[in-house]
Amino acid sequence: MANHKSALKRIRSNEAKRLTNRYQHKTTRNAIKKLRGMEVAKEAQEFLPSVVSMIDKLAKKNVIHSNKAANLKSSLTKHVASL
Repeated sequence: MANHKSALKRIRSNEAKRLTNRYQHKTTRNAIKKLRGMEVAKEAQEFLPSVVSMIDKLAKKNVIHSNKAANLKSSLTKHVASL
């Protein structure tokens, strides 16, 4: 157990950040699955920018690696273009 007041605060803040990151990551993954499941090109094109934005936010906060974000955006853009 932590001995310092600052270490206890750090534990609390880390847990809060972990839960926030976990929620945002899961939400983004669900959005990606939803986008990949879409079959109507117009809907997918309208939904793509919001998914790309979510991915960028995760990469900016280092929840996912920037290269993974780039690969996801690339593959999703290809998928939407092929519809």
